Amino acid sequence: MALVAIALAAACGAPSAENTPVPTFATPTEQRDASGAPTPADGEIPDDCVRVLDPAVIEAVLGLPLGSVGVRTIIGIPQPSVGRTERVSCSYVGTPAGPANGRTLLDVNASAYTDPDAARNQWRVNADAEDGDRRELPIGSASAVLIDRADESVLMVVHGTSNLSLVLPDRPLPGGRPRGDALVDIALRALPAVAQSGAAPPPPTSRTQRPGSA
Repeated sequence: MALVAIALAAACGAPSAENTPVPTFATPTEQRDASGAPTPADGEIPDDCVRVLDPAVIEAVLGLPLGSVGVRTIIGIPQPSVGRTERVSCSYVGTPAGPANGRTLLDVNASAYTDPDAARNQWRVNADAEDGDRRELPIGSASAVLIDRADESVLMVVHGTSNLSLVLPDRPLPGGRPRGDALVDIALRALPAVAQSGAAPPPPTSRTQRPGSA
């Protein structure tokens, strides 16, 4: 599935997600890979983390060299008691030869539910279970909770029948960018792959550039 490049035009301060709409999401019959060929219809969430969020996105946002981030995919199981139908967990780690050298750079969990109410209920349960300084913020037509702790930040997003959570360990970011700002940027890039339900406004036209690019 092709990821839609989304820009979050904020270099410092708190995430300005209120002004950054979630893009329009393709239906499963419209999903295509980078070559234009149809991708497998593997449910609401791709079963390959590269199609959930390409490692190149992590490299760009974290200011790491190309080819220095790898990803591991774990397919979860349904949980009918809460209405969960799918779950995919992605762990993005530094390659042994790269500057991060095996360290975990980002953890992503994407889940699909039977209906929007089930998705929102579980999103709220999961968010309430997290410790730390928190604030709620909209990301376009999605809702999110950002939780900051000393050693990491967590962003939990719900849109339609999908939940998306991202955990970013503490590390220096390009330009001293806040962790929450980087997480919103990353979430916007992953949402088109996992949120197949609910209307969304057209995507913005600006793009986030790799640090140092023209």
